[in-house]
Amino acid sequence: MIKTEIAKSFSNGEFVKTYEFIADNAEWVVVQENKFVGKKAIIDNCEQVAKYFQSVTTHFKTSSVIADGNSVVISGTAEFLRDNKRVSFVSACDLYEFNNNNQIQKITSYCIQAK
Repeated sequence: MIKTEIAKSFSNGEFVKTYEFIADNAEWVVVQENKFVGKKAIIDNCEQVAKYFQSVTTHFKTSSVIADGNSVVISGTAEFLRDNKRVSFVSACDLYEFNNNNQIQKITSYCIQAK
């Protein structure tokens, strides 16, 4: 996969597709919420998020993909439904920084929950 495909897959919750592209010493910062350091910590969190995704119906919409060198930015929205009722709606922007081995080195996620 190319960098934009890796980033878009991760942003859309298709985490398993991206695991081989996460550097061992990668870092994922969810601004004002959490920080995960190391591939194992990132994957462990992805597994927890994936369990939540399995408990709801998810609708991801990507509005922008911007790539420049080793950086990719994905912005979009995620709607989560249970029994056809909205559980939550999130506007998000993820900044991916890749190393020279085409691996994610750092992810910075900005997530705004609708009120």
